[in-house]
Amino acid sequence: MTSRLPAKARTIPAEPDRPEQYAYWGLPVTILRLSRHAAALCFVSAAVFIAMTALEFLYFRQLSGGLPSLDVRITGFAPDEGMAWLTSLGRRGSEIILVWHYLTFDLLFPALLSVTMVSLILATGRRMKSFRTLPVQLQSIFALMLVLPYTFADYAQNIAVASLLSDFLTANPDSLSLASSLIVTKFALLAIPLIVIAVFTVAGQKQR
Repeated sequence: MTSRLPAKARTIPAEPDRPEQYAYWGLPVTILRLSRHAAALCFVSAAVFIAMTALEFLYFRQLSGGLPSLDVRITGFAPDEGMAWLTSLGRRGSEIILVWHYLTFDLLFPALLSVTMVSLILATGRRMKSFRTLPVQLQSIFALMLVLPYTFADYAQNIAVASLLSDFLTANPDSLSLASSLIVTKFALLAIPLIVIAVFTVAGQKQR
């Protein structure tokens, strides 16, 4: 007699870095999936940035007599420089910038740029085995912690400058100094995720 041994079941190795296996984790996986759309988000962010830059150089600086807007002054500004900008704009120029910048493009751009940077951090980080093998929650939390401080600082700066434009009576040395410090903080916090993305990109290429 011949005995038949049961066929050995085929085993399929698990793939821990696939977010589909963690669908029940909800938000962390949703954030992780942003890495798939990094290219599209970069394109949209670049398009909005180009439109904002065109408005700044082709329109807003004509309204202010050639003076740059406050929120593009990376190193901040002195209170008298801020007052000079507001004075040169006048009521009409202030209303135009308030409507066509702070209530339109810059209402969207900080959030859009933040989502784009989160997607790039995840996309470049997952090219490295050491990052890819981390739990999904940690990958998402890491990206958010790098980006959210910039997001909050940018919106806080927008509120500070918009309040100056909407009501000249709020323009004093203290409010102008606060707006200036928020602008410097915004750019400093923006540099952190950009540096991380650059480091991850170089490290990912070396591991290929």
